[in-house]
Amino acid sequence: MRRIIGIAAWVVALVIAALPVQAQDNYPARPVKIIIGFGPGSGTDIVARFLAEELRKIFNQPFIVDNRPGASAQIAATAVKNSTPDGYTLFITSNSSHSVNPHVFKTLPYDPIADFTPIGGIAYFPFVLAVDPKLPIKTPQDLVNWAHANKGKVNYAYGTAAVQIPAEALNKLMKLEAVGVPYKSSPPAMTDVISGLAAFIVIDLASSQGQIKAGKLRAIAVTTGKRTSLAPELPTIEESLGLKNFDLAAWTGLFGPAGLPKDVVDKLSNALQKTLNRPDVRDKLLNMGAEPTPSNPTDFAALVKRQLEIWGQKVKDAGITPE
Repeated sequence: MRRIIGIAAWVVALVIAALPVQAQDNYPARPVKIIIGFGPGSGTDIVARFLAEELRKIFNQPFIVDNRPGASAQIAATAVKNSTPDGYTLFITSNSSHSVNPHVFKTLPYDPIADFTPIGGIAYFPFVLAVDPKLPIKTPQDLVNWAHANKGKVNYAYGTAAVQIPAEALNKLMKLEAVGVPYKSSPPAMTDVISGLAAFIVIDLASSQGQIKAGKLRAIAVTTGKRTSLAPELPTIEESLGLKNFDLAAWTGLFGPAGLPKDVVDKLSNALQKTLNRPDVRDKLLNMGAEPTPSNPTDFAALVKRQLEIWGQKVKDAGITPE
């Protein structure tokens, strides 16, 4: 009897072990959830929804975007970390969760390297320095002069830690004495600048260009080291104010939880790279204010580790103390 029970248990174990492999052969066999840590209308949200539709066409299964804003994407990152590594819960995120949070929070509920499986890079987002257009500010130097003349009355808004860093670096380096006001995501932060509750904001071009084109928000510079082809008319902070090494922008990419099977990673990575390398997709993303950066899992993993180090130094340069 013991022998029969032992054989039966062995057979059951083999069957259970085989189930995930069979499920992966026809992956995806059901809808896939893409969690993002930012609200509707953010740059990451715009790109995620566009890519979700492209992946739906490739795999003939729904890819559903699930917005979970708050805590600088910690809520979303934790949800993905705790999900089953079967490919049905994915994560599109940026340097906020994976490059910046480890340096601005004393403790995190996740490890940006150990708790995730890198699948591929998606896009590069330049940041713009923008102001309330009702203010007499048309250049970065105008902002500095106006802030100095209104000390004690100046606020700036930020929706993520990634955009707080360039804003606070500018604040400290130029002695603006502005107060940073946090929001759950960039769109509501931008809304309060438009309404006059805050004077300026650093924000990604993708989520702000609609308001900029409508004249509701005035972009006065980019935070990249060189001018970007996405907004060639805008000067850099470096050239406008003479600040050296002021080169800050955002990346975004696709992850799964740790332990994602290689065949699932390969399927998703190949589909992602194929999509991002299409000329029509590239043109659409550029029009959204995002520059496509397709990469394989190995190269993307290296970028994530490198960016973690780079942003650690930027946090120190901005004088931000971990909370």
